Amino acid sequence: MKVKLFDESHELDLEKSINNFLYNNEDIDLIDIKYQVAFNTCGEDQIYCFSAMIIYCIK
Repeated sequence: MKVKLFDESHELDLEKSINNFLYNNEDIDLIDIKYQVAFNTCGEDQIYCFSAMIIYCIK
């Protein structure tokens, strides 16, 4: 069993990263994907962190 971690500041970037990983690794058996969003404020700005962990096995 293996894991791959992704961390992006925009949800569409996370989606693209995950899709690229899955497309380029067709020889894996996907077990699970864990998704998380965290945010913080800095003054008037909001900072988001979109992350995911893919759990998989190699066929």
